[in-house]
Amino acid sequence: MIYNSCMKAGVDYIGVSVGALIFNSEGKILLCKRSQNAKNERGCWEAPGGAVEYGETLEHAIAREMKEELDVELELMQQMPAANHIIPDDHQHWIPSAFISRIKNNKKPKIMELDKCDEISWFALDNLPQPLSIITKIDIDRYNMVK
Repeated sequence: MIYNSCMKAGVDYIGVSVGALIFNSEGKILLCKRSQNAKNERGCWEAPGGAVEYGETLEHAIAREMKEELDVELELMQQMPAANHIIPDDHQHWIPSAFISRIKNNKKPKIMELDKCDEISWFALDNLPQPLSIITKIDIDRYNMVK
């Protein structure tokens, strides 16, 4: 197969991505509100993450994404099974795997990509903001089933 640099992951072919269900010592989850410039599900609250680059492991991808997006390093505790993240409104299809994790050294996360994220905050699982992204709903439902 010849690689075409004009093709877009998730749009022209199924994209592979990673996410982080980041919990603090109070059991709250960190969610990010997607900006109007985000590539999909604009305005939705979502567990942070991003696309896996060619040749990158899932673990390296989530580490890179969290440094780029929130300037934090994570302790990965458990990898969740892959899921189907089909976004009909944006005509996108992703296969993500999320990691249950916590931030190393209690470092405070900060928004590093102001064009993609409008807000970050910690939420109790029984008091989540709306709307949630499709994959965040799936991941939190799966997490609640196994915890």
